[in-house]
Amino acid sequence: MAFAGKLFTRANLGSYICRTRGLTANRVQRRHVVSCIDPSLGLTDEQKEFQKVAFDFATNEMAPHMAEWDEKEMFPVDTMRKAAQLGFGGIYVQPETGGSGLSRLDTSIIFEALSTGCVSTTAYISIHNMCAWMIDTFGSEEQRHRYCPQLCSMEKFASYCLTEPGSGSDAASLLTTAKRDGDHYVLNGSKAFISGAGDTDVYVVMCRTGEKGAKGISCLVVEKGTPGLGFGKKERKVGWNSQPTRAVIFEDCAVPVANRLGEEGRGFTIAMKGLNGGRINIASCSLGAAHASVLLARDHLKVRKQFGEPLSNSQFLQFKLAEMATRLVASRLMVRQAALALQEERQDAVTLCSMAKLFATDECFAICNQSLQMHGGYGYLKDYAVQQFVRDIRVHQILEGTNEVMRMIVSRNLLQE
Repeated sequence: MAFAGKLFTRANLGSYICRTRGLTANRVQRRHVVSCIDPSLGLTDEQKEFQKVAFDFATNEMAPHMAEWDEKEMFPVDTMRKAAQLGFGGIYVQPETGGSGLSRLDTSIIFEALSTGCVSTTAYISIHNMCAWMIDTFGSEEQRHRYCPQLCSMEKFASYCLTEPGSGSDAASLLTTAKRDGDHYVLNGSKAFISGAGDTDVYVVMCRTGEKGAKGISCLVVEKGTPGLGFGKKERKVGWNSQPTRAVIFEDCAVPVANRLGEEGRGFTIAMKGLNGGRINIASCSLGAAHASVLLARDHLKVRKQFGEPLSNSQFLQFKLAEMATRLVASRLMVRQAALALQEERQDAVTLCSMAKLFATDECFAICNQSLQMHGGYGYLKDYAVQQFVRDIRVHQILEGTNEVMRMIVSRNLLQE
């Protein structure tokens, strides 16, 4: 991993932790070291070190600004570039192109920790990582070395462009065309709900170069400033407000053939392989929100008094808290198992990623929502972080493949046997 321009070894990682621990130990202790839901349980020493760095960064650099970024709809570029100095701009990109070269499980651990500080910002970082990985994995040597170093440092930011106004879950029916004209493709069409659009620099675009269906789709890298590339208005959203969302519009947009990732017709495969990891990433962001929400609920129950005693004395609320903790740990175990399967390229990886995304995002939203309920009227105030966790993770049940599509993937796997 990279740290202040140097290779992030275990030795200087430990030094960084020691320097920051004195300033943040009490707050971090309250936020995440809690017996049965401790997210470091079962991890290697190295993974615990990565996790501590991510938690420290979330506590010091993200959490104090989370509400402001949400309210003012600020895209925190400087903060994300600080995260990139820790190696978080290309976590599972290969070191030779500027990445940290960590595993999918390591990545999940890091995103879960970062999300306790700000789900919206971490979710964008996860999408950026997915784009960088796609270029690193499917690009030529020239493409990898042209794009990945600047993406891993977050000198430049990336957006993933698959969804269109008329094709969401039915992604293979996309209509954006890319017609070959000499050494360029000419793009026409539009993409919808694109995270970072308008503010980012590199667009990984799925477009139709051939026949109808999945086999006619190719993947192009389009750079900001390309003539014919435009953007719609900034969308007004319930959550995820620290990242802009716009339509991406192509009007006779000429893109060099040299910007195509892989061969013609491989775009849909590339898109789906990216999304397998994206589903683990977004589930991990949900874990962070749920973890923080359990702690917020626990702390509120201890200090809030009704009928002459703390709410924590209520057996009903004790049982609710226990259910929340159980759902959290079950979700975490499922996500980490799927991350391992994806890293090992197992045959069941796609199904396990779908199961993990479905289960974790549903359960973690329920946890956050229950935490808000436990806060009573206070939970509905923007002065309390729990409401933002609820708003920010609601969309996780929709994007990276809706949870209904996740059910389709799982049921097809079962029925084909």
